[in-house]
Amino acid sequence: MINSESVVASDNSGAVGSLLVKDHDVVVPGQVLANGLEFLPSYGSYRDGDSIIASVLGLLELRGKVLRIIPLAGKYFPKAGDKIIARVIDILMTGWRVEFGSAYSGVLNLKEATSRFVERDEDLTKILGIGDFIVAGITNVTSQNLVDITTRGQGLGPLRGGRIITVGTSKVPRIIGKEGSMVKLLRDSTGCNITVGQNGWIWIDGSPDAEIKMVGAIVEIENNAHVSGLTDHIQKFLEGLR
Repeated sequence: MINSESVVASDNSGAVGSLLVKDHDVVVPGQVLANGLEFLPSYGSYRDGDSIIASVLGLLELRGKVLRIIPLAGKYFPKAGDKIIARVIDILMTGWRVEFGSAYSGVLNLKEATSRFVERDEDLTKILGIGDFIVAGITNVTSQNLVDITTRGQGLGPLRGGRIITVGTSKVPRIIGKEGSMVKLLRDSTGCNITVGQNGWIWIDGSPDAEIKMVGAIVEIENNAHVSGLTDHIQKFLEGLR
């Protein structure tokens, strides 16, 4: 059942708007999400007069006053600023082409992969080879759906060892948790390193037993993403695996 609780907000001008849904609510196309100009539509929603309307079936993600919908089905839709995990699928003259579970591939240019000088005829497989996984940031998505990425930045770069698992993109906010709380719980409880891409690809690295425990917990989150008090539920689940 769709939650219709109303939350009132106002801007500095004194104008008042109403938010008709809550963070992580499932919404349907045509559903009114908010009234008033204080709220802003993002992917999966649009403005119609003073109202913001859902255009896809998905999970509402509320970022301040910005309303974004993560589709419950279909491929990942890339957005500038997202952190993703990607796999190298081709080596170009000046960089690499990658896939990341989207209908579109991405391009990592040399200047966005390394700060060191690269010789004109240097073998780029010495930096990244086909099949290598990386953590990358999306820097730009053009109107023709060309996706530019970078691995220069904190927490970005090649991934060595470990394993990659995939989840639906609608489950990513629950796996990350509020301000990273769920990821911290998973890391502390299993001893595994974990990186969650907003494209639904997750890298985990630890002992075989710890990785199995981590995968089990992630599956449990997927199956119970709609449950309130999910962090407490997963903590008890992990304690039961010891």
